[in-house]
Amino acid sequence: MEVLTLLWDGILTAFEPQNLLLMFIGVTAGLFIGAMPGLGSVNGVAILLPATFLVPPTSALIFLAAIYYGAMYGGAISSVTLGIPGASTAVATTFDGRPLALKGRADRALVTAALASFIGGTVANLLFTGFAPPLASVALRFGPPETFALMLLAFSTFVGLGGDDVPKTIFSVAFGLLLATVGADPVEGTPRLMFFGLEAFRANINFLVLAIGVYGIGEMLWTINSTRNKVTMTEAKISAKGIVDSAKEASGAWRGTAIGSFLGFFVGILPAAGATPGSLMAYGITKMTSKKPEEFGKGSLDGVAAPEAANNSASTGSMLPMLTLGIPGSPTTAILLGGMVLWQLEPGPRMFSDRADIVWPLIGSFYVSNLIAVVVNLAFIPLFLWMLRMPFTILAPIIFVLSIVGGYAATEKIYDVWLIVIFGVLAFFMRKLDYPVAPMVLAIVLGPITEETFRQTLTRSRGDFGAFFESAIAAPIIIIALLLIFMPLIKSIWRKLRPRKAREGT
Repeated sequence: MEVLTLLWDGILTAFEPQNLLLMFIGVTAGLFIGAMPGLGSVNGVAILLPATFLVPPTSALIFLAAIYYGAMYGGAISSVTLGIPGASTAVATTFDGRPLALKGRADRALVTAALASFIGGTVANLLFTGFAPPLASVALRFGPPETFALMLLAFSTFVGLGGDDVPKTIFSVAFGLLLATVGADPVEGTPRLMFFGLEAFRANINFLVLAIGVYGIGEMLWTINSTRNKVTMTEAKISAKGIVDSAKEASGAWRGTAIGSFLGFFVGILPAAGATPGSLMAYGITKMTSKKPEEFGKGSLDGVAAPEAANNSASTGSMLPMLTLGIPGSPTTAILLGGMVLWQLEPGPRMFSDRADIVWPLIGSFYVSNLIAVVVNLAFIPLFLWMLRMPFTILAPIIFVLSIVGGYAATEKIYDVWLIVIFGVLAFFMRKLDYPVAPMVLAIVLGPITEETFRQTLTRSRGDFGAFFESAIAAPIIIIALLLIFMPLIKSIWRKLRPRKAREGT
């Protein structure tokens, strides 16, 4: 009953004029960002993060969460009309959304995507409200060993569950941890890694600078380098009668919506997972359990509903470990985590007890933003379709100027502007060489916490590594993390032994 009271108070706070206006602006901006090829929720949140310093932390979080919500909705627009996803979270939507558009049923696909997104977000919000307080109360028992174990688990999921090239993933994590050590030693206070003897490196690398460089400049360079914007757009006529007719037809996609809503949330909870794998898994399972799997890839409404419900549900699910444990569940929540640190907030179990005035308005905004998103999405689809005709040659300079001005406005240091450009170029070449960027970003966010808790534990135990295994909570988490780290090696050995056993059997 207490949870419902806190949730109601949070919703009332979300309905305050300033917060309501920020949600509307955030959702609308997110829809545009999600719809534009080459952008996405990560890039949008990173680029607009400096603007949040003009408002209190509660309103800032509500604004950024609204962008996140809007971007999840917006990805379907370009996936259907252009055949290219606005972001990786909408990749699976193209599988059936584009064939529907080519058949002249783009309106059906867009309305189905919007309604499935709304249902997925609603289910995830209810699950979040139920799971967050109990998880936070358990996490209150966490000390340095338990926190370090969680940090190790967050890194290990990229290795064991990430799906990228394992050596390159490990390099990306290690490089991020290296950058996280720039600045003063947290224990001794001595300067470390002062490149070229620059005094500016006495301070830690500003996370905002990194985020804007990687997800603003880096993504812009990547999109310019690619040819994804050289496509033709399918026209979609949207009317009030068409929306009603499409909604009636979309009700037949209940199976994909249900699978995506629940699966997406629980996949989103996993660190390093997020909305992209959740949407792909939901599509695969929906196709596997469908009575008409042959229709998938040719224009199935279930094939549109499943990934769209999943990516919206996963976006809420990824907030759960960030708020309760201080571990981001997706690249976008990693940016949000960095923003909370900049606002001198400490994400983790104590947020629910010490900063309930921020947590519950944020949770309440999830419900309100979800409602605003579906209304704005359906009402403004024609406007977003018009915006999609904007050449990237016009959009790219806008992104560049916003990135540079936003980065300088936050720190007022020309040194940070150069870092934004350097990180942008670095991120571009990492993607060019197939090095995953997300593990590096996560390592820079969690690196200081990892180092601090690691050294605190060893200091208390006088250098005894057994202290990490004395805790009933830390020990199993570390064991799971180690299993995930060695999982690729175990799989490789298993694949080599399996053919040998088969030959011996014959």
